[in-house]
Amino acid sequence: MNDFNEIIKSDKPTLVDFFATWCGPCKMQSPILDQLKEKVGDAATIVKVDVDRNPELSAKYQVRSVPTLIIFKNGEPQWRASGLQQLEVLEDKIKIQMEPGK
Repeated sequence: MNDFNEIIKSDKPTLVDFFATWCGPCKMQSPILDQLKEKVGDAATIVKVDVDRNPELSAKYQVRSVPTLIIFKNGEPQWRASGLQQLEVLEDKIKIQMEPGK
């Protein structure tokens, strides 16, 4: 994940899914993120980070449960939530970050 910092520095929203392969809710979140990507296209980036393979990133962003989703813009966290998130909620949160002046 050496390029993680470069990815989140983008001026377009970047949704990061901190997940674990053994996590049931994480497995349910994955198809929702696929649907979200279809809806937002290139207007936002969606990145998955395996907490077991990237403990330093998990610690840096204080990820204590999975899934934890964080939306970054210009390198700064704009929104975060833990637990399974519905498509509509994620779409709304990303659209807010896509508005001019955000």
